[in-house]
Amino acid sequence: MYRFSRRQGVLAGIGVGLAAPSVRAQPAWPSRPVRIVVPYAPGGGTDVTNRAIAEALGRELGQPFVVENRAGANGIIGAEAVARSQPDGYSFVAPNGTHAMLRHITPQLPFDPIADFTPVAMLASYCFVLVCPANSAFRDVRGVIDRAREKPGDLAQGTADVASGYVASRFSRAAGVEMTEVRYSGSGASVGDLTGGHLPMAWFSTATAMTLLPGGSIRALAVTSPRRSTFLPDTPSLSELGVGEASYTGWFGLFGPAKLPDAITTRLNTAVNAVVQSPSVQERLKTLAVETYITTPAEMASVVAEDDQRWAQAIKDGTLRRS
Repeated sequence: MYRFSRRQGVLAGIGVGLAAPSVRAQPAWPSRPVRIVVPYAPGGGTDVTNRAIAEALGRELGQPFVVENRAGANGIIGAEAVARSQPDGYSFVAPNGTHAMLRHITPQLPFDPIADFTPVAMLASYCFVLVCPANSAFRDVRGVIDRAREKPGDLAQGTADVASGYVASRFSRAAGVEMTEVRYSGSGASVGDLTGGHLPMAWFSTATAMTLLPGGSIRALAVTSPRRSTFLPDTPSLSELGVGEASYTGWFGLFGPAKLPDAITTRLNTAVNAVVQSPSVQERLKTLAVETYITTPAEMASVVAEDDQRWAQAIKDGTLRRS
């Protein structure tokens, strides 16, 4: 899906000299704590990934990067707060791949997901994992499909946001079955129901799934990446199971409000590229099964533009529903 670099080196030369001092210059950025708004509930993949990176950014740039969860309305509440903030480099939003989707599913969206934000960088990419309780009778996806065909609409699948809801819808369509989507306020909110046996299955991001799989409370049935994940080599992809129409790869990104100064955008992009390749962050993100990339702001903007076209087509073909 993504064509930019995964190389381990860091674009260290970018931004050199941006903060050259002068008598009348403004204080070098950042001179105080920076807020990163995660527009979803705590405990989900976007939240966990951002907290790992925010901590490292604080060390890299010498000021705390504070993650603030502002969940609600599919990420609209948190994103709007940043869209309306001053472009001074102290408020950013960290959405996932549903960011561009919002304009296609939400009537009277209070901001433009493209025009009202400044792309900074991609933090990581992820796929979803279809999981069930460890003591479930489901041993594989074929068992799920067979059960769904026996009693149409009776089998529930938990989702946490519009992206996992989109995957759930496409899975039902690809498998030719009718299932009931149960939407939670975040993947963290569904964990108790899943592990307690009240929810038969759910679609978790890899970041969420990998925090639970080592404990043995859940079982992975399939991944939505086009091929098997290097982090879950024993878990088949939906493509190899014959339901590849539901394949999906998402991302975690970082955006400032529109008109963010180029100097700040470039410096933060350089810092993100440095920390996501650092050994400590790489080790942490491996436990979340997310892949990191070196990206420019322009490349992040290109990803959003491609997603915008994808969601527009999904609305036309009926695989994505308006709110």
